[in-house]
Amino acid sequence: MRWWKAVGLAGAAGVVATGVVIVRAERRRRAYTPDQVREQLHVRFAQATSAEEPAPLAQDTPGTRSRIRRLFQRRQAGRQG
Repeated sequence: MRWWKAVGLAGAAGVVATGVVIVRAERRRRAYTPDQVREQLHVRFAQATSAEEPAPLAQDTPGTRSRIRRLFQRRQAGRQG
């Protein structure tokens, strides 16, 4: 193996090792205690239950149902013919 290949492989191994060290440190830093997780869940649940009712869906206008019915009838007629 040529010396420049060995240097390249060593460099790649160094980059990978550095990435592993950084990821492990980040995981340790972001680790939450069970009490912190429980507290966050309680806060989110309180926010979800105290939220206002969602806005109602669009109201049917008198012509909406008949338009939809005609659309389906045309579609069925196209399949049959």
